[in-house]
Amino acid sequence: MSDMIEVLIDSIRVHLMTPQRIVVLKQVNAERYLTIWVGPYEAEAITVALQEVEMVRPLTHDLIKNIFGAFHARVTRIEIVRLQDDIFYGNIVLDVDGRETHIDSRPSDAIAIAVRARVPILVHASVMDAAATVPEQDIPENAAPPQKAPPPPLTEDGNDRLSVFKDFLDKLDLDKPDTPNS
Repeated sequence: MSDMIEVLIDSIRVHLMTPQRIVVLKQVNAERYLTIWVGPYEAEAITVALQEVEMVRPLTHDLIKNIFGAFHARVTRIEIVRLQDDIFYGNIVLDVDGRETHIDSRPSDAIAIAVRARVPILVHASVMDAAATVPEQDIPENAAPPQKAPPPPLTEDGNDRLSVFKDFLDKLDLDKPDTPNS
């Protein structure tokens, strides 16, 4: 387990161009982030658990957690263990009668279980090294502002297209107060 890095759920975000969601995991005690694409239902399952929303009937991940409990299997952690061909692989790690058992799982499902069981989320160091991002550093306060070049002059075609707006603005009588239509 020494190759594992603990992360926390930083946020769940919606991709603006697709119905996909992204779970953003933040490394504990560091500014590294791992983003994992998940489906909308998995994102909702994680969000419901994070917000501790009480459901009338158990959702699928609640059911799985209840089944583990019925068979005296205690969830101890979840792990994201591998990244291959842009696909993340995970495990739900259980303690069953003092024996550690690993159950193959999609990371999104494992994360939904982890939130419900209140257990750590661990990522293998090789996965973090391959896929984690570090935010850009802030620009120092004493740094010179970036130089802006003046815009290029308008072409004749550009002037012609803008002349429509100039004609419209020239026709406006801004000194005359608005009056309702009669």
